Amino acid sequence: MAPPLLLLVGLPGSGKTTLARRWEAEHHARCLTPDGWMEPLFGADESRSRRWALEGGLLRSVAARVLTLGVGVVLDCGLWTRQERGPSRARGEALGAGAQLHFLGVLPEELWRLEARNRGLPPATFPITRAELREWLRWFQRPEADEQEPRA
Repeated sequence: MAPPLLLLVGLPGSGKTTLARRWEAEHHARCLTPDGWMEPLFGADESRSRRWALEGGLLRSVAARVLTLGVGVVLDCGLWTRQERGPSRARGEALGAGAQLHFLGVLPEELWRLEARNRGLPPATFPITRAELREWLRWFQRPEADEQEPRA
């Protein structure tokens, strides 16, 4: 049986990391979440270029290696655009993973539950402002139906 690859799509505050941790335990998979890697690698610098190097390079390489070892992966990177999602899914499928895309479609006004998160940030988690969230909402592309179809 192919190891599962779960690609989580959603903005901060949509519940990706909560779902990722649950899925990791239920499927004995490895969860790869950028927040846990940013601070150890780069300190408190949350620059977009560093995050992209992590998400677009290192985490996808680690995911590929884990999948080749026959272990499932939960990729908790947000995958905000179709251009990010397509290659991630294709690479997983090329490695024999049963790739699934899961969209957490939370209403924009619900996303600001991040305010409570900002007050009690877990370790290695960065605060998010309302201005950042508004900007990210403009960048975000909801997955189309064809992207959400299960593939083996």
